[in-house]
Amino acid sequence: MKEKQRQDVKKPLGPPGKGPLKPRSSPLSWLLIVLAGFMFIHLISQYQGRNEITNDEFTKYLAENKIESVEIADSEIRGRFNAAGISSRQPKEPKTFTVGYRPDMLPILIPELQAAQVKWTIAKPQIWLSILSWILPLLLMIAFFYFIFVRNVRNGPGGMLMSFGRSKHKMHSKEQMKVTFDDVAGIDEAKEEVAEIIEFLKHPKKFHKIGGRIPRGVLLVGPPGCGKTLLAKAIAGQANVPFFSISGSDFVEMFVGVGASRVRDLFKSAKDNSPCIIFLDEIDAIGKKRGPGFVSGGHDEREQTLNAILVEMDGFDTNDQVIVMAATNRGDILDKALTRPGRFDRQVYIPLPDVKGRTEILKIHAKKVKMSPDVELERIARGTPMFSGADLEAIINEAAISATMSNKDFVETEDLEEARDKVRWGRKKRSRAVDQEDKKLTAFHEAGHTLVQSLLKDADPLHKVSIIPRGPMGGATFSLPEKDRTHYTKKYCMAELQVCFGGRIAEELFCDDISSGAQADIKMATSLAREMVQTWGMSAELGPIDYSPQTQESYFGLGGQEYSEKTAETIDVEVKKLIDIAYKAAKEIIQNNREKLQTIADALLKYETLDAAEVKIILEGGTLNKPTVGDLLKVEQEKQNNPSVDG
Repeated sequence: MKEKQRQDVKKPLGPPGKGPLKPRSSPLSWLLIVLAGFMFIHLISQYQGRNEITNDEFTKYLAENKIESVEIADSEIRGRFNAAGISSRQPKEPKTFTVGYRPDMLPILIPELQAAQVKWTIAKPQIWLSILSWILPLLLMIAFFYFIFVRNVRNGPGGMLMSFGRSKHKMHSKEQMKVTFDDVAGIDEAKEEVAEIIEFLKHPKKFHKIGGRIPRGVLLVGPPGCGKTLLAKAIAGQANVPFFSISGSDFVEMFVGVGASRVRDLFKSAKDNSPCIIFLDEIDAIGKKRGPGFVSGGHDEREQTLNAILVEMDGFDTNDQVIVMAATNRGDILDKALTRPGRFDRQVYIPLPDVKGRTEILKIHAKKVKMSPDVELERIARGTPMFSGADLEAIINEAAISATMSNKDFVETEDLEEARDKVRWGRKKRSRAVDQEDKKLTAFHEAGHTLVQSLLKDADPLHKVSIIPRGPMGGATFSLPEKDRTHYTKKYCMAELQVCFGGRIAEELFCDDISSGAQADIKMATSLAREMVQTWGMSAELGPIDYSPQTQESYFGLGGQEYSEKTAETIDVEVKKLIDIAYKAAKEIIQNNREKLQTIADALLKYETLDAAEVKIILEGGTLNKPTVGDLLKVEQEKQNNPSVDG
C-alpha cells in the first residue's frame, strides 16, 4: 500500500478529475502555419528582382525595340528585355520589369506592341490568390481569438488573458518539504503548541472519533527573523503534507476584485490537494482593521480580499483537512473578524530566542561550516541578547566568510565575535583617516563608559571596548549580559543611565569640551528614562499609572494622549529628574577614579581594543603585555614582503 501511494504522488499534477497535463497542438495551428508560410514565399517570389519603371520609360524602351515580351495582367504589365535592352543596362540591373497601366488603355497598347514586334500575352486571372487575400486575414483573426480566449479558457479558469485572477502561490509537494522540527530551535514552546496540528494532519480520524474540532487557522506572531516561516514549513515537513505559500501582497493588484479571485483559486487548489497547509506570509498587508471608506483612502480592494479569506475559512468542512497558517509581526493591527474563533482562533507567539535557544540555533547553523574545537557557542550566545534566528545565521555566515578571507582552515572565536559586531553595528573602518584630537576624544569617551560599567554591580558586565570606527560610531563599548532580562529593575535602569552618561562626563572632565559623539547615548538615556516614568511606573511623583502613548487608533483614525497638559509637564520634570540623578552619580564615580580612567584611555590609544580581562588588569593597577597596533602592522608588512616567513 505504501509503494502504491508513493507512485501516485510522483504523477504530474493536473486538473481535478483529469489526467496529467500534456502539451497539445491542434490541426488548425498547423494549417495556419502552412498557409502563412506559403503566402510569405509567394510574396517574396513576386517582389524579388522586380524592376518598376515609369510609363515614359516603357514608351521609350518600346520605341527603341529593347523589349522582347510582355504579359498583361489586371493592373500591371510584366515584361522582359531583349538582347539590345540587356546590353544597354548595368550588369546588376534586373532583366525584367513591371509597369502600371489602366485597363481602358488596352486597345491603344496592343497595336503599339504589334508594331514593335513584341510578343504579348494576357495573364490568366489567379482566383485562388484573390480568394486567399481576403480569407487569410479572416483566418488569422480567428486564430488570434482562439489562442487568446478558447485555448486558455480550456487550460484553466480565466486563461492567460485573465490570469490576474489566478493565485500566485507556490506549491511544495511532500517530497520537496525537507524541513522538519530538527531544523527549528529556540522556540520549543511554539513547537509544542503546534504539535496537535501535525497529529491532526496525520491522523484526522482520531479527532473525529471524540468530536473535537481542530483549529482552522493558526496565526504566528513575532518579531522579524524569529522563524515563523521556518516553523510553518517544519509543520508541513513533519506531517508530510503539501505546502502552499503566498505573501499577502500577492493578492493585491491594480484591478479591483483580483485579490478575492486569487483567494478563491488558492483555497480551491488546497482543497483538491488536501490534507495540506496554506501559509499566508505577511498577512497584515491585507488583514488590517477595516474602517470607514475615507479612512482607508477609498480603495476597498484589500477589504474585498480580506472578506474572501473570511468566507473561505468559514466554508471549511471538518473533513477538508486544510490548515491555514499566517505570519505577521503586527498582530495588533489585524482585523478582529480575522482572529475570532473559527478562523485564526489559535495564536502562537514566537519570541526572540533566549540564551539556550540562541545556543541551539548557533549549533544548527554551525553544522554547515568547519568550526575550531576551541569555539564556545555558549559564549557567543550570551553576547547576542535580542538577536533573532536570522541574525544568528548571519553571524555564522559572516564568520565563515571572514575565516575564508583570512586563509584559515576553520572558523575561530575571534571570527565569530567580529561577525557578531559586524551584524549588529557594521564593519570596522580601519582605513578611515581619524584626526589625533578626535581619536583622543573618542578614547576618553569610551574609557568613561568602560569605567562606569566596570564599577557598577547592577550594570551588565563589560565584554570589550574599542575606538576603531564601526558603522556610524567612532568607537564602542560592548557588554556581555549574564542572562536574558525579562524584567527591568529600577536599579538596573539607573545603572544603565549612568553608563550612558559616562562618555559625555569623561569628555567634559578630561578634554575641557563636549562633542556630538554622545548623541546616541543621550537618545538612549532619554528613551529609557521616559519609559521608566510613563510605562513602568518608576516615578514617585506620578506613581504606578500608565502614561505611555496610545498606539491604537480610534474609529476616525485619530490618536492622542489621554492625560492633561499639567501631567505632561510633570512627566517631563520626572524624566529630567532621573537623568540628573544618574548624571550626578556617574560624574562622582569618574571624579573619584580619574587616574584609572586616564590609564584606560592611554591603553585604548595604544592598543585600540581592550577586552574585559585587560580592563580588569588596568583597574587593579597592573600593566598590559601585548603587541601594539604598530607591532601588528609591522608583522603583517613583513609577511607581505617575505611570504616564506611563518607568522
